[in-house]
Amino acid sequence: MFAPTYLDWNATTPLDPVVREAMLPWLDGRFGNASSRHEYGRQARAAIDEARARVAAAVGADYTEVVFTSGGSEANNLFIKGAAATMKPGVVAVSAIEHPCVREPALQLRRQGWTGREIAVDGQGRIDAGDWQAVLAERPALISVMLANNETGVLQDVAALAREARAAGACLHTDAVQALGKVEMDFRALGVQALTVSAHKIGGPLGAGALVLDKRVELAPLIAGGGQERGLRSGTENVAAIVGFGIACERAAARREAEAQRLTTLRGELERGLAAFGATVFSAAAPRLPNTVFFAADGIDGETLVAKLDRAGFACASGSACSSANPEPSRTLLAMGVPAQTARGAVRVSLGRDNGTDDVARFLTTFGRLADELKNLTAMAV
Repeated sequence: MFAPTYLDWNATTPLDPVVREAMLPWLDGRFGNASSRHEYGRQARAAIDEARARVAAAVGADYTEVVFTSGGSEANNLFIKGAAATMKPGVVAVSAIEHPCVREPALQLRRQGWTGREIAVDGQGRIDAGDWQAVLAERPALISVMLANNETGVLQDVAALAREARAAGACLHTDAVQALGKVEMDFRALGVQALTVSAHKIGGPLGAGALVLDKRVELAPLIAGGGQERGLRSGTENVAAIVGFGIACERAAARREAEAQRLTTLRGELERGLAAFGATVFSAAAPRLPNTVFFAADGIDGETLVAKLDRAGFACASGSACSSANPEPSRTLLAMGVPAQTARGAVRVSLGRDNGTDDVARFLTTFGRLADELKNLTAMAV
């Protein structure tokens, strides 16, 4: 079977074999409902509690602050809609580069009388200091700023933002889905009231995520029912996925530092090679995730290049996987002031634990060949 070299680790990751082994018993003989009071149920409850402690340890939180969800999208919606439901309508502010699962629920609040405010970013994709202060002057009730951008990999100084947001009386949430396992992260040190993480970005299973929530923050649940997850997320727990999430967090935390160094080296090799071909790397001057390169080559359409790379044996992306059905240029790049024509050429390479120097070298050779072919075709068309 044809299997392209996988260079799309920000979209999802292959299941870690150790995680798979930990999950298997909960897909077979250990099938109890964690709400049942017999031995099968007690086993399931103990497994969830153990996983909760592992997730909490990976993000520097108390285990009682971890609320399991079906993934990052649900966790982001739970915070924004759940917090808003306990407040009088006010200002909700989200950065201009947020994932759709933050941006869209914030937009939905407008129909409930809330005022939406988008926080601008600079040309590198960092929060614009002047606009941030202007937003705080509006006394927002809710703010969401992602810790690491899924396209550019840019890291925000969320801890500094949180201090200023708290002084302004705002409740600050950060989508940390892309940051987990890649950079050091501590819920206490960040100073946010809520933080979102997801299993499938770190070698865990699809369908498991968590909202890490300061217990002083009041939320209304999105899903009412049996009162699971402190009454914040009812429904019978997906024990196998939650167990896998816990193991994946433990393993990601253990290898984070060494893997970050390795991937930073690979990223440097890739960017130097792209520069030699005349490509532009976006946000190159900003602090970024060690594994992420978002670039464009003049005169080459990103979707076309991604398709040709796929046929040549490399799986990468033209932007956010969750927005792949949208042919419009990257909202993140447009917010950074990148011209639409340039943004349409964007391609994202995100590296992971199975990638090495040979993958980067082969990718660069193939990219150079395909770029020449596409530029020649464009020249002939003109």
